[in-house]
Amino acid sequence: MNPYTPDDRVMISPRYMAGAGDRIADVIGPLIHLFGWRHEHDADTGHIQIDSPDASLFLDFNPLHPLGRWVTVAHHEPFWEAMFSRDAPLEAVAAVTQALPQLLGDARHADRIPITDMPLDQLAALHDWSANGDVLTSPDLYCRLHHTPGENISWRVEHLYCEDAPLATFTQDAPEALVRNFFDALATPFAVERAYADVPVITRHADSALITTVRRASANPRLDHALAQLDRAARRR
Repeated sequence: MNPYTPDDRVMISPRYMAGAGDRIADVIGPLIHLFGWRHEHDADTGHIQIDSPDASLFLDFNPLHPLGRWVTVAHHEPFWEAMFSRDAPLEAVAAVTQALPQLLGDARHADRIPITDMPLDQLAALHDWSANGDVLTSPDLYCRLHHTPGENISWRVEHLYCEDAPLATFTQDAPEALVRNFFDALATPFAVERAYADVPVITRHADSALITTVRRASANPRLDHALAQLDRAARRR
């Protein structure tokens, strides 16, 4: 019997199986409120368009996109694009969008919005992902980052459960710093919070996913989840 109701708040790991979640404010809010980027909002559809002050960067959030491309970031000269699907955890998307002002030389709040300089293979090792050539693979083998230098889409993050679209793509001129930030936030073992109704159905029954309650946590929900992770790892040895 399912112990959760649709409104229950839960902690879930790994992040790449958690679904998008409801923290779109973390993706777009800092650009508007901390950095003053221009924006237009269609209240009927939820569509939001944001432009950088110098008009070189453009962000589009479209929750009704027919192909599930929720967030698109595009740079004009040189042209590059990053796309994130409706299945990409918004925590990982926010790790990209919040770093955009620094790419344009706006270092305000840089102490609060880090850009990792750790190489991808070292990030993979840190998070127990495996590296085989230009492919990084999650411990459960379900999620992969493919690097295809020279192709238009040079970085592609896929999850086997998400058949309609990759979690993220970056074209060849996209700054690798953004790829690193996305991957770091996606691959970290730290759990994220979701409403149970927003957890993908396939994730609810997947052996590799861990779901713990927020409501009945004895101390800190994140600590309880981390302890559950350790207990599960010990039982599987």
